[in-house]
Amino acid sequence: MQAVILAAGKSTRTYPLTLTKPKPLLKILNKPLLAHQLEALAGCNVNEAIIIVGYRKEMIIDYFKDSYCGIKLTYVEQKEQLGTLHALHQVKHLLKERFFVLYADDMCHPLDLKEAAKHKYCAALMETKTPERFGIAKIDESGFICDIVEKPKEFIGNLAAAWGYVFDLGIFDSPLEKEEGQKEYFIPTAVRRLCKTEKIFPLKLKGYWLPTGYPWDLLNANEVMIQEIKESRIEGTVEEGAVIKGIAVIGKGTVVKSGSYIEGPVVIGENCVIGPNCFIRSGTVIGNNCKIGNAVEIKNSIIMDNTHIGHLSYFGDSVLGENVNIGAGTISGNLRHDNGNVKSMYNGILVDSGRRKLGVIIADNVHTGINTSIYPGRKIFPGKTTNPGEVVKKDIE
Repeated sequence: MQAVILAAGKSTRTYPLTLTKPKPLLKILNKPLLAHQLEALAGCNVNEAIIIVGYRKEMIIDYFKDSYCGIKLTYVEQKEQLGTLHALHQVKHLLKERFFVLYADDMCHPLDLKEAAKHKYCAALMETKTPERFGIAKIDESGFICDIVEKPKEFIGNLAAAWGYVFDLGIFDSPLEKEEGQKEYFIPTAVRRLCKTEKIFPLKLKGYWLPTGYPWDLLNANEVMIQEIKESRIEGTVEEGAVIKGIAVIGKGTVVKSGSYIEGPVVIGENCVIGPNCFIRSGTVIGNNCKIGNAVEIKNSIIMDNTHIGHLSYFGDSVLGENVNIGAGTISGNLRHDNGNVKSMYNGILVDSGRRKLGVIIADNVHTGINTSIYPGRKIFPGKTTNPGEVVKKDIE
């Protein structure tokens, strides 16, 4: 089989993290989102992945080159962002028989991907409690998909279109057209036409579906996928007096200094210095070449490559980008006084994160001054700084 991976979008909802890199290169468990997808496809006898690129395409091409996990990679640029169906039509000439269509920012379980590969036509579906937010599949009496309705105002079902599809060239039998009132071309339009002549299997997912629409969705995905790690692998040095409880993956060249306490599951990359006397709590992922100083506590957070966190700092339920330098005593709040869901600003509107606990989102190349305090759900944009003792009540853009 082949696979088409849609990876062209600018992803403004994941700002500030995607101001400096495309979303497919954001990491979960120290691997880019796109790498997780390619590894899953490698287990489905996929021999070629056609990656549709656009925003910062050079970074994706430079990272993955012309192959990954034994899969040949072909890149096609979508120069105009005119929707998912338009993107698919850009690679029509490269497709041969059956193929996956996946969204680069949606994580899917490898076992569900293997199940999807068994069908001529297939759409991945997941039960949802909020069908008004998704494209919802209607199932006919024979058990196949007969329609997909985008964000229905009335209840027609609870099976949301999830991470992608399996098609063959028959998906191109109908012309490239928009739905009435739509500005772009979307894949459900073609599915709606296809299901009139073909049987499209509704694959009800048994594993996870982890879309990453907002920065905090990386935490949601990380929390699920870290539980898939079943055994420890320690390739670095753990000094006498350091304690590791639970599952820990620690890379080559990393030193865990005396007095440090690690409570798994935790993933730490290569060539890091952890401690002394720090507390790395469950769910935390630390990238390569990071330094975590004396008496630092990190809980359920993603710390990307080349980031330094100075002593006496705390981060919970937070995402820190690459090349970040955290001044000593920096504290991120992650819980509201009223115990409600943390909200974060996007395009001038407060968006409910759906999370009771959410700390800070810090983009690449940020420096904080000593004793900075940060309110829950705030974002700091690339290259910005804080003053010593500053209280961050609003996003720093």
